[in-house]
Amino acid sequence: PFFPYKYKFKFAGCPNGCVASIARSDCSVIGVWKDDIQVNQERVQEYEKAGTDINAEACDLCPTRCMEWDGTTLDIDNSNCVKCMHCINLMPKALKPGKERGATILIGSKAPIVGGALLSSVFVPFLEMDPESDYEDPKELTEAIWDLWGEHGKARERTGEFIQRVGLSNFLEEIGLDPVPEMVMHPRTNPYIFFDDEIFEDGAE
Repeated sequence: PFFPYKYKFKFAGCPNGCVASIARSDCSVIGVWKDDIQVNQERVQEYEKAGTDINAEACDLCPTRCMEWDGTTLDIDNSNCVKCMHCINLMPKALKPGKERGATILIGSKAPIVGGALLSSVFVPFLEMDPESDYEDPKELTEAIWDLWGEHGKARERTGEFIQRVGLSNFLEEIGLDPVPEMVMHPRTNPYIFFDDEIFEDGAE
């Protein structure tokens, strides 16, 4: 198809992201889990006995501090886990990703060519990647993005630059994707909230 510029996919099997897809592709598909981390408490104790300081090397370095170690039991608040993989990388024989696995889809990264470098933004926090469905959901999302960007994108404008130009809310509305909290990249700096008036069919606002 005739696109404004190239559109790259990169696939990573886990949140370690060894292919650096979040920084190098228009669409990043990263394997992730949705349920609780699998913990083998006996293996955790073995790591402690082998010289691993669980509190200093795992709990204190957890970005959301969602882990606690009392010397015998490792307790994880999975609702606050951001899937950084640090604890699993540290103790791979004791901790494993959850069993409910799928993928996170991020859109919009690129290297600095026309504009500055961009990192991808989360578009779908968790999507079940079922081979039996022939991956219809990611295909539909990709086609919706291609249709909008292909029609309204400028020459040599990557998808991330297009989203910056038209605004994320407008982009989501046009491709039919509902906004979710995971799409927020940083807290807002403007304390004021403005609401647009909507005119309904009966004339009420």
